[in-house]
Amino acid sequence: MTTTTKPLAGRIALVAGATRGAGRGIAVQLGAAGATVYVTGRTTRERLSEVGRANETIEETAELVTAAGGRGIAVPTDHLEPEQVRALVERIDREQGRLDVLVNDVWGGEHLVTFGRKTWETDLAGGLRMLELGVKTHAITSHAALPLLTRNPGGLVVEVTDGTRAYNGTRYRENLFYDLAKNAPIRMAFGLARELEEYGGTAVSVTPGWLRSEQMLAGFGVTEENWREAAEKIPDFAVAESPVYVGRAVAALAADPDRRRWTGQSLSSGQLAAEYGFTDADGSRPDAWGFLVAKETDPDARPEDYR
Repeated sequence: MTTTTKPLAGRIALVAGATRGAGRGIAVQLGAAGATVYVTGRTTRERLSEVGRANETIEETAELVTAAGGRGIAVPTDHLEPEQVRALVERIDREQGRLDVLVNDVWGGEHLVTFGRKTWETDLAGGLRMLELGVKTHAITSHAALPLLTRNPGGLVVEVTDGTRAYNGTRYRENLFYDLAKNAPIRMAFGLARELEEYGGTAVSVTPGWLRSEQMLAGFGVTEENWREAAEKIPDFAVAESPVYVGRAVAALAADPDRRRWTGQSLSSGQLAAEYGFTDADGSRPDAWGFLVAKETDPDARPEDYR
């Protein structure tokens, strides 16, 4: 196997929050590019997290990484527990001696989001939990992992979020706690880019578009095979993308020797697809954020024209 077909052969990655959705898609595509990928999360074959979805586990993600051509290693980790995260990083150091890619994708707060209510009408405990899951976990993981990542020049940190800086910066995400949880990773990437500069590192935030995660598909009552049926009821869903797409976006970044040109920036899967030339699993190239912006001024904008 050549480095052309496996450009990340020999690279070590940690995908924090790889149980399902974007995290799983990213882990698998890093594996397809040849990386060894440590995948973490709280849902295992023996234990269920508060998300309550037993069908997706970190063990399954690790197996998918290996089947794709990399090496997947599942490590049960609660990223709100600093001791567990430190033990995870110590294990990576002990087994590999390096860390090249850190993906902060920990979330698991969809079940806590309520839209259409004022802040004082929402559940405070649920809102604060969103901030723990989407912000505190990322901070804890970076604090523990960056000393290992900066040991060698050229490390990459990817903060996964929902929305670009341009989109979120002028639009309210309809729930204060959700808005904070999804804007914080953008700022984290901006700050970490400055801190990693002297180590030759790169930090970016990356967002998928309307993601056909396992949880989203279940909510619409469809599967990946018949997902277009959901667009019959909600036409905008026709611009949705699979987790493969954002996975290929992160893999392309990790394999790009000139990736430092992106450092500090907020990027989308559609934007990176246009830059690197990859497609979604079905051969399309969705641009969900472009469609959402266009629709604000052109009610006739069609999702089919943005994929």
